[in-house]
Amino acid sequence: MNNRQLFLSTLAQTTDFPLLLEIERAEGIYLYGQDGQRYIDLISGIGVSNVGHRHPKVLEAIQEQLDKYLHLMVYGEYVQTPQTRLAAALCETLPERLNNVYLVNSGSEAVEGALKLAKRYTNRREIVSCVNAYHGSSHGALSVGGNEVFKRAYRPLLPGVSNIHYGSFHQLSTITKETAAVIIETIQGEAGIRIACREYFQALRERCDEVGALLIVDEIQAGFGRTGKFWAFEHFDFVPDMVVCAKGMGGGMPIGAFIAPQHIMAAFKNNPLLGHITTFGGHPVSAAASFATLQVLRGENVIAEVDKKADLFRSLLVHPKIKTIRNKGLMMAVEFESFEILKPIIDRAIQLGVITDWFLFCDNSMRIAPPLIITREEITLACKLLLSAIDGD
Repeated sequence: MNNRQLFLSTLAQTTDFPLLLEIERAEGIYLYGQDGQRYIDLISGIGVSNVGHRHPKVLEAIQEQLDKYLHLMVYGEYVQTPQTRLAAALCETLPERLNNVYLVNSGSEAVEGALKLAKRYTNRREIVSCVNAYHGSSHGALSVGGNEVFKRAYRPLLPGVSNIHYGSFHQLSTITKETAAVIIETIQGEAGIRIACREYFQALRERCDEVGALLIVDEIQAGFGRTGKFWAFEHFDFVPDMVVCAKGMGGGMPIGAFIAPQHIMAAFKNNPLLGHITTFGGHPVSAAASFATLQVLRGENVIAEVDKKADLFRSLLVHPKIKTIRNKGLMMAVEFESFEILKPIIDRAIQLGVITDWFLFCDNSMRIAPPLIITREEITLACKLLLSAIDGD
């Protein structure tokens, strides 16, 4: 069997219509197929490749770590330089109270750990999340997701979870003294890039403080420079109790984290001992890649250019079929009338060499989230091809 047949017959499938692109290599913002076809990656592997594919400094860090050691021991027992160096660098990007990092393998794992920590620290059992939120696909992360279509086949899920509408002030009263935590995306991703106002987040922070609930912000898609600041919550002038992150954190390697004040994270130490365990969390190669990614983002003026690049996308993507564009930095949704209009556009764009997609809970909007290193010339070319796809050329 050829590679495509092996893919379809031996790898678990998640839909009946996978893209089936066979990619031979990747570099910068480009993916290259077997036939030499070059694709502009406008979705960064769904928010992962913030510094582009195979960034030289990330590759250098990976190779350097490969020559030292790979997995040594379950997380938290040995002192490993890639982990400690990364944790310290992450804390430098955050407000002073967010000073303790638990490294895991993915965004879903980060959410699972944060939910456990909130319950353990507060000794409460109720969680509040948002309608149309997406926090991952594992059991606990799915439980705090906000779309019933994705949840109903797997019920019963975690008890004690209630949903409020993102951005709704009057529903903040749902948060009570029985609430362990509120988990919220700083910017809703799979809902189609929905952005609440500064006053909402400050009111949310105040309500959590009133009742003693922890405030967990999900920066899995929005973090690591995607919105024009290192962390998206910086746009809204509040400080959460916990941050969960992954995706753009690893430079293409699998890694995630949840970050909290040290006194909160200490709840995992006792009653029970080893209150949260991960075998591969903070894998030294992934941690080295993540540290290199962080250095690129902070040291090469990448984040400072995000808003200008987003403005260029907005200025070029003008077409009668485009209803509106929502964005915070290079986290963008281009809205069309319907999925029936959008899906053929996405298909034609791929044929023209531009990869985009839609959102889980907003299928009439095109996702644009390119590597942050994309140049103005590359943006201009990508938009030209997208407009051709919209025209049906």
